[in-house]
Amino acid sequence: MAGPAVDAWTLSRRGLLAAAATTLVAACGRDDEERGGPGRADSRELVVGVSLELTGPGQALGVLQERALKITADKFNEQGVPVGNLRRNVRLVIRDNAGEPRLAAQHATELTNQENVHALTGGCLAETSLAIIPVAQRLQVPFISLAAADNITVPLAQRTYIFKLTPDARDVARTLAPLIRSQGIERVGLLAAPGAHGDSGVRALTAALKSVEVELVKAVRLPGGENADYRPAVRKATDPDPEAVVVWGTAPFSGAAARTLRQTGYQGRIFFDAGAVAEDTLSEENAPAVEGAYAVHPSSLGSSSLTNTTPAGLDRRDFVYRYIHLHGSFSGFAPYGADALRLIVNAARLGKSVDRGRLRAYLGNQITEGIAGAYSFAPIRHGGMEADSLGVFSVVSGSWSRVS
Repeated sequence: MAGPAVDAWTLSRRGLLAAAATTLVAACGRDDEERGGPGRADSRELVVGVSLELTGPGQALGVLQERALKITADKFNEQGVPVGNLRRNVRLVIRDNAGEPRLAAQHATELTNQENVHALTGGCLAETSLAIIPVAQRLQVPFISLAAADNITVPLAQRTYIFKLTPDARDVARTLAPLIRSQGIERVGLLAAPGAHGDSGVRALTAALKSVEVELVKAVRLPGGENADYRPAVRKATDPDPEAVVVWGTAPFSGAAARTLRQTGYQGRIFFDAGAVAEDTLSEENAPAVEGAYAVHPSSLGSSSLTNTTPAGLDRRDFVYRYIHLHGSFSGFAPYGADALRLIVNAARLGKSVDRGRLRAYLGNQITEGIAGAYSFAPIRHGGMEADSLGVFSVVSGSWSRVS
């Protein structure tokens, strides 16, 4: 969908980030592997603390990440991770935050101070990630967020130890808007999740639709809570009747919103942001409502990515096969957890150390192709998947099918 101008912009941005990364890496100094991890000078492990939504709101996403992290750790541990003169095993310390920000912040403190982890990851919901951020920043431990909200990594001056993997809302909206316009749609309603993820979506989609001369007739926020009644918000968003509705949220709430749209009589088209792509959205209960809906998501969701024979493509294929072998089917959201762990391991390899400060420096200078897509981290940018990693998918016969 992106034209030559977009491709040139992407390449120039990567060039700028690469130059900035090279400058900082050159200043990182000599190998300090002998210092080892915090409080574990003789450890032969790379310890990663994980706070995930394994129950409660966000469970549909958190369970996928736990699976992905364990699969990836097991693969690394087949041979160990070379870090300086040592070969370390990866050890995950996983906690269930149940979707509660307070608990996620407590986990970050305990994992850092008591478990002496070298890095943190998790927080599939924006609220849990935002609760972890001040702890990670204060204790100076690298944290890779798995949530979608633009303010996770900005302002950068207050987020020097913070990174995120999910696409920026701007890039998702800039892919959605031309898709909507190409289908002759001129009037759109928006149902956005409460909180930071929804805030990002409202801002980004408003600007993107305006740029393609599509009218956003109404933006309505969905209520919070697992058992919230979506009918009032849905009726408000679909009156007067728009030609399409964008649901900007995360599973399981995205599927519930689509189901409510159909139950209240809405017959127009439905579009999702990347947060909707989880097994729950295609559940038997949601299937009739989401059939024919569109979503913007990293291209790794498509089966065509499994034919790629580049090193990244082979890693992706291996991960998908391992995931299916263990869990029966593959979920498109799962690779984020795998990429978070791979980035931490790569930082340890490159920095020849598990020192938290060096891990942060080398995390912030990685330009790499992951399982889910491409990342370009640099001192001037700590988050967001590259826009050219995104694709458009539609639900066809109960599964995601690549459109473009």
